[in-house]
Amino acid sequence: MEIDRDRIDDAILALLYLTLDRDGRAWKGFEWDAMKRLHEKGFIGDPVNKARSVWLTPNGIAQSEKLFHEMLCRSA
Repeated sequence: MEIDRDRIDDAILALLYLTLDRDGRAWKGFEWDAMKRLHEKGFIGDPVNKARSVWLTPNGIAQSEKLFHEMLCRSA
């Protein structure tokens, strides 16, 4: 079975929305390779630092909210 890393990245980006604060930061407790890919795609700042959180770019915030609603919310 081949893993679709883009779908994993989308799921992690959606989950980052759960801990997103007003300053655009979210807890970064996810697999390092996926966080690196999200950084390379321009959705998050560089995750390699001592902080326990990572900042999302404006595009990352918009995409994380969109994916959160698409993947994790029930429709009314």
